[in-house]
Amino acid sequence: MRLFGRPAMFKILSCLVVEHDLRLVALAAMICALSSYGAVTLLQRARISKGRPRAIWLAAAGIASGFGIWATHFIAMLAYDPGVVLGYHTSLTTLSLVVAILLTTSALAIATYAKGRPAWLLGGLVLGAGVGCMHFLGMAALELPGFIRWDTTLVVTSILAGVLFDMVAIFAINRGVSKAQLAATVAMTLGIVVLHFTAMGAVTIEVEFATGSQEGMIQPHFLAFVLAGTAFFLLSAVLIAAGFARHAEILAVASEKEFSRFVGSVKDYAIYMLDVDGRVASWNAGAEANKGYAAEEIVGKNFACFYSARDQAAGLPGLALRIAFEAGKYETEGWRYRKDGTRFWAHVVIDPIIGEDGGHAGFIKIAKDITKRKEDADRIAEVSKNLDIALENMTQGICLFDHADRLLVSNRRCLEIFELPESLAGKGLTFREVLDRMFARTCSDLGVAAAKAEEAYRKHRLDIAAKGGGDFVEKLSNGRSILVKHRTLPDGGWVSTYEDITERLDSEEQISFLARHDSLTGLPNRLQFNSHLDEELDAAAWFSRKVAVVGIDLDKFKEVNDLHGHAAGDFVLVTIAQRMKEHLQEGEFVARFGGDEFAAVKRFEDLSEVHDFLRRIEKCLHEEMRFGDFELKSGGSMGVAIYPQDAETADTLINNADLAMYRAKAALNQTICFYEVSMDEAARGRRALANDLWEAVEKKQLALHYQVQKSVTTGDVIGYEVLLRWNHPERGMVPPNEFIPLAEECGAILPIGEWVLREACREAATWDAEYKIAVNLSPVQLANGDVVSLVHTILVETGLDPKRLELEITESTIIDDKERALLTLREIKALGVTIAIDDFGTGYSSLETLRSFPFDKIKLDKSFMSEVEGSPQAKAIIRAILALGQSLHVPVLAEGVETQKQLDILQAEGCDEAQGYLLGRPAPIGSVIGVRTEAA
Repeated sequence: MRLFGRPAMFKILSCLVVEHDLRLVALAAMICALSSYGAVTLLQRARISKGRPRAIWLAAAGIASGFGIWATHFIAMLAYDPGVVLGYHTSLTTLSLVVAILLTTSALAIATYAKGRPAWLLGGLVLGAGVGCMHFLGMAALELPGFIRWDTTLVVTSILAGVLFDMVAIFAINRGVSKAQLAATVAMTLGIVVLHFTAMGAVTIEVEFATGSQEGMIQPHFLAFVLAGTAFFLLSAVLIAAGFARHAEILAVASEKEFSRFVGSVKDYAIYMLDVDGRVASWNAGAEANKGYAAEEIVGKNFACFYSARDQAAGLPGLALRIAFEAGKYETEGWRYRKDGTRFWAHVVIDPIIGEDGGHAGFIKIAKDITKRKEDADRIAEVSKNLDIALENMTQGICLFDHADRLLVSNRRCLEIFELPESLAGKGLTFREVLDRMFARTCSDLGVAAAKAEEAYRKHRLDIAAKGGGDFVEKLSNGRSILVKHRTLPDGGWVSTYEDITERLDSEEQISFLARHDSLTGLPNRLQFNSHLDEELDAAAWFSRKVAVVGIDLDKFKEVNDLHGHAAGDFVLVTIAQRMKEHLQEGEFVARFGGDEFAAVKRFEDLSEVHDFLRRIEKCLHEEMRFGDFELKSGGSMGVAIYPQDAETADTLINNADLAMYRAKAALNQTICFYEVSMDEAARGRRALANDLWEAVEKKQLALHYQVQKSVTTGDVIGYEVLLRWNHPERGMVPPNEFIPLAEECGAILPIGEWVLREACREAATWDAEYKIAVNLSPVQLANGDVVSLVHTILVETGLDPKRLELEITESTIIDDKERALLTLREIKALGVTIAIDDFGTGYSSLETLRSFPFDKIKLDKSFMSEVEGSPQAKAIIRAILALGQSLHVPVLAEGVETQKQLDILQAEGCDEAQGYLLGRPAPIGSVIGVRTEAA
């Protein structure tokens, strides 16, 4: 029978409706759908599995799909009944099954392992080819009395349609979602069914009635029974296995989601996954909180970014992964870095992850910020370290005992104090055992050692048991003094400290001695002298005795210091002090007040005893002494005040003795002077005058007089010396040689000197003629640290040109502290002020002073001028000083010129300048001839 002349679609529908048993077609479609669903389900299991399990699930999917396609074909062929089919060739039928399974498995493998477009294009093509090959092999296995003629168009159409649907099925499978799985099942089913029935529409059977042998043929009814049973059993088994697997997967997914939610919500720990190369694969809330990265920022990046640049360069991240992989775990602590660059101390654990196939799948990393714990641990370690350092470097020995008398802590200093080896103070020893070992070491007789240890133990235990503990000083056999302090603790233990106070006690004794004695001579000082005098006066009042107080001041002591140095001066003081100590008798006491001042006390009954005492002291003062190559001779002045006739109190006695001593010092032929009432009256007068001096400036009692200075050669006025005058309201004009020393003594010279300098500069600044003014500078002013600033301030205030100001000093002004005085003069000279040395040729004048400082003028003392007319020596000295000035290029001014003859001598000798009564007497500025007329 032959079919022809019908359109393709009609031909396919006619084949399906007329030539097929629709019941068997429905069965074939159902089996096809079941096999497709099973294949898709098993393929999804394969896609989420790894290694060997994936291969097993893939093989199961391939077998189920291939067998389903094969079964669908042959059941559909059983439904096809053209009335001539005899059977199926066994070998080709089997081959078609094998081809179906292999090609289907290959297509599903491509869909599983390949990614993107190649997966569904190539996978769909192979799957369609597999279905087509199986179909046409199955048709070739068909045994019938005739042959098949194919409609090429429909054959090609069937294959293309099958491939297209299979591509859609593979594409849907790769989507992985539920709806896509249903679409994949439908597409795969349609691909098989459409290909089969379109290809069947392409069949035209040409019948030939000759029949061949039926050996090796499968009968249709037997094939139907086998196909149906095997298909349902296989598909049922596949679907059941897939169902169990799916259920397990759902449970695993649910568990994994629950665990993921748990891990993701943990904020105290950073928990995240790394792939085998160290890239971050997952990220929890704790990781974000600890490290500052959001998941989308960090996933895919290498975890090495959490390390410092130095650690990265050292390869520590890779080393950590290698150790974790090889050892099964990596655990460490170290600095890790956040996104913002800050760091935290982390406890890190890295464990390797093993995949289902037994291979290495990556790592899980857990990190916790333990910065605070580390800081606490570091702080405790630092405190412990510092405590150990403190204990080992304490100047005190320290021991801590518990309530059972066991030694818990001791330091090295404790062993040093008692000169013990470490073995004698081991931890755990009782206090008694420590004492036993100490005394056993220092005492050869064990019995004696035990007795001493017992005595020491009882003594210490009494102090330990006392409320708050106890303190005592223990004298060791080596002479050291140890201060022991025991302090009890609430738990029954105690702390003992041991301090070597030997040097402190010695120092205290030394300090106590020095507090009451002179450090240089060893004699009692003023404090002890006053205390001793008070005791003597108390006893004298009680026993009606007499007491003499002697004030002693060395003569020429300053010269000894200046000529031979302070070492020589100290030698004189020590020698005289030693002599006086050696000559003291009962009831006699001598002390040094300081400098070259001494004082003595003599208890006596008869005045002759005092005279004897004074003679002995005087001998001590005047005996010569040898210092190196020099013979030194001092001497001294003494003043005596007697209790009770001169005074009844210690202070008054000492003061009166001083007054008498100053009287003796001022006398030319007297070294010892007894106090008289008139001395006190004179002293009171000086004190009253000193008080008036402080008010002289404010009460405008002071005035300046000016004495002219002229050129010897031309007679021109060159300047004026400023001289101070004091008009006392009660005493009248007080001589300068009386009130100026007093002002220097009481300190009033500072405000007075400032007033003189300011007033003189103010006055001179008003003159049209640029005469110089010479102002005397006292030693007290020069020693004042503000003198340079004062001179500068006055010059600025008055507007006087500095070169018009000349300050006069005597060499005695700078003798006490020469270096400091010369430095001050250099600073004044730097202001532009000139410096003159006054009264040259007397007192302390020396060429060394002229060499040390570039003076602008030398003033020849007036004592030479008073003798120059009748004394060749005076004239020789004047000539020498003038020659010295010429050699140094320093002008010389002669003071005290009172006669024409004196002026003529100065002119003949080449003197530069002169002043004196001949040239002009000192007078107020208004009376000075030639100044007011030239003044502004």
